[in-house]
Amino acid sequence: MWVVWIRIVSLLARLGLAAVWLISGWIKFIDPTQTVVAVRAYQLLPEDLVRPVAYTMPMFEIALGLFLLIGLGVRVVAVVSGATLLVLIGVIISAWSRGLSIDCGCFGGGGQVAAAQTKYLQEILRDSGLLLLAAWLAWKPRSRFSADGWLAA
Repeated sequence: MWVVWIRIVSLLARLGLAAVWLISGWIKFIDPTQTVVAVRAYQLLPEDLVRPVAYTMPMFEIALGLFLLIGLGVRVVAVVSGATLLVLIGVIISAWSRGLSIDCGCFGGGGQVAAAQTKYLQEILRDSGLLLLAAWLAWKPRSRFSADGWLAA
């Protein structure tokens, strides 16, 4: 009985995290100019790295989402997702602690905003929730309708 529930929770976590990566990556992919603005706004990278990071990030997120969607290498992808989310949480905390007034650009947009428009706490809490999904999948990667399951059978 518990195995069934664990696999259902894992399926929901896998599909939920996949959806977030796919949506986030696609929004950035279709507007690379705005993604460059968002990455630059954090003021963490040398200018020579801003464009490569901004152009690579959407494809990386889409790849994570696709692997999770089909359920291939779930544990590895969950660990990589968790590490990525920790980095994203860290850069948001960094922007907040340095007094920058920016939109995270996590789902498009990004760049300078009025101080009252920042949503750092909400962004950190959201990404922390996604980190919990990744941690769950690293612990319990098996779920229904996954390529991992079909390959193991």
